[in-house]
Amino acid sequence: MMKCPFCGYAESKVVDSRPAPERGGIRRRRECLECGKRYTTYEVIEALQIVVRKRDGSQQPFDRAKLMRSILRACEKRTVKLEQIEHIVDSIESSFQNNFRAEVTSTEIGEEVLRHLRTLDKVAYVRFASVYHQFTDLESFANELRRLSDEQN
Repeated sequence: MMKCPFCGYAESKVVDSRPAPERGGIRRRRECLECGKRYTTYEVIEALQIVVRKRDGSQQPFDRAKLMRSILRACEKRTVKLEQIEHIVDSIESSFQNNFRAEVTSTEIGEEVLRHLRTLDKVAYVRFASVYHQFTDLESFANELRRLSDEQN
């Protein structure tokens, strides 16, 4: 319920609506049905809070900045642009939001990042895969390189 900021009356009529891209929502011009004064409200879509279930079973809120940092780290000193990384993060986050996924696993997020990096930059892909798959020896790292090379051929 939207109360008039002038008189506190609970009912108003919408005089004008338009997109408010700077706020990511809708700007509404309202008129109070009691005092007749006009005021502006903004409506934004409430994003679904995504919870990430870690490998150890613990849970934590989805952290967009943490995902950005991990991808930036994999793309360090590569020709990948920041906009491309932001696009990956946007794509991953919106895919979970659009499918109304309130809980995702860290494995699902990692697989999505690998899927995007595989087509964007092979070196960044291997860097991310080495941390994500927790390579413990040279052989497992070499196997991943062979598999990536076989996909290209």
